[in-house]
Amino acid sequence: MNTSLTYRQATERDLDFLFDLRTKTMVPHYEVSGLSTDRQTTMQRILYQFEKANIILLDNQPIGLLKVDRTFTNIDILQLQIDPAQQGKGLGKKILTDILEEASLVGKTVSLSVLKTNKAQHLYTSLGFRIVDEDQNSYFMETEKQ
Repeated sequence: MNTSLTYRQATERDLDFLFDLRTKTMVPHYEVSGLSTDRQTTMQRILYQFEKANIILLDNQPIGLLKVDRTFTNIDILQLQIDPAQQGKGLGKKILTDILEEASLVGKTVSLSVLKTNKAQHLYTSLGFRIVDEDQNSYFMETEKQ
């Protein structure tokens, strides 16, 4: 894959893009899980830890969102969403592999949660994530500390 993935800090100007992205990527999973999909709840999810939100750019075009919380011992992937038109091309795997390599270099664990209805959990498992807990709707996954 010869593509140029870059990131830039999300701003208020990105809110329409992020709302559309979240609607395309997450609403189907929320509906199946019986979770709220109204505009206000969707905006709350977008604005959650917004200061950590980065727009994923493919050849300088916005195609997704990566929201990560880095602590002394952990890298927590809060949100990773890729536009459905760009899914299945290995972009998510590349982003996650880069994060896993970063964690390995600094001896951190990587964690995330995934809705039980989201097929992305298979990607996470293939990259070494394991389920460490769950609730009614989500699996909580992490890697071993490197």
